[in-house]
Amino acid sequence: MSADIQSVSDVRVKYIRGVPEDTRETDRSQDGQQLTDVGLQQAGRHSEKKLPAVKRSRFRVWTGALGVLYLLILAAIIIRLTLENNNLSSSYSILEKKTADMAANNSQLQEEVKKLKDKIEGTWCPEGWTRFGCSCYFKSSEEKTWPNSWSDCRDKGADLVTINSKEEQEFVTKLNVTGQFWIGLRTLYSQQTSTWDWKWMDKSQLREMFWATGHGNPTAWSFASCCDQQGKWTKGYYENKKTWICEI
Repeated sequence: MSADIQSVSDVRVKYIRGVPEDTRETDRSQDGQQLTDVGLQQAGRHSEKKLPAVKRSRFRVWTGALGVLYLLILAAIIIRLTLENNNLSSSYSILEKKTADMAANNSQLQEEVKKLKDKIEGTWCPEGWTRFGCSCYFKSSEEKTWPNSWSDCRDKGADLVTINSKEEQEFVTKLNVTGQFWIGLRTLYSQQTSTWDWKWMDKSQLREMFWATGHGNPTAWSFASCCDQQGKWTKGYYENKKTWICEI
């Protein structure tokens, strides 16, 4: 009887509390499962947050490394360009110095050439002689035959003038404005051709001829003189006397 009363009391207590015993156990089990699910979800979210952080950290490392590499390359380029610029500046300075030295040497050479030219033109010719080109000329004031005129030039260590260019022709024409003078041209007999030909006394080739009309025909024992009123050569003979010009 007492046992039944106890059982009824327990049931009443449970009923009064409104929580069946088996229901409370089920709730505890569900609550534990919910706590477990929440923990897994929180752990998952934590892992998801951690993965992007690692990626960002690696990205920063790579970015920093690339930045350092870029700076090193840029520094190397700047150093190389600086060295090349220094080398170019040094080469330019050397070239500028060489140019200045060459200009100074050229100026010095020109000065020496001028002095040498002045020395040659001013002092090389004997007194009383006039220089033209590489030769000196002496104008006589007396008159002699061609052979005696040639002999006088030989005594002076020279020869009767040989005219090889138009410029020299003009020079000797101006040198003697008082009349005609003997030049070193005469006719010689050629046994090979059996003819008389005009020949310079210094054996040089007859390159230029300035004969007056009718005077260039070579005849026996003929001698040339310069110049008529037109500045041309004329033909003379043994007995004629004229002034002469010597050339050395």
